[in-house]
Amino acid sequence: MKKFFALFAFMMLATITFAQGDAAASAMGGSISVIGAGLAAIGAGIGIGQIGGKAMEGISRQPKAAGDIRTNMIVAAALVEGAALFAIVVALIK
Repeated sequence: MKKFFALFAFMMLATITFAQGDAAASAMGGSISVIGAGLAAIGAGIGIGQIGGKAMEGISRQPKAAGDIRTNMIVAAALVEGAALFAIVVALIK
């Protein structure tokens, strides 16, 4: 719940900043896009860490399924990485 309020406050700050005009928006716009790109990278790191951890847990519980689990882990990590890359590009485009 705290994360939601922090995100909401951040979004309100961005809205107020962009509503003030070109000077404030251009000064603050670069900072906000960098923060967005950083959040996308952090989110991807957390997601891939969770995928890897759960895959290792699954392999330790059932070693015979290691190949299938590893394949699914790589596909899921690639999808997360692709979504993060898309979010970073969207955040940095002006």
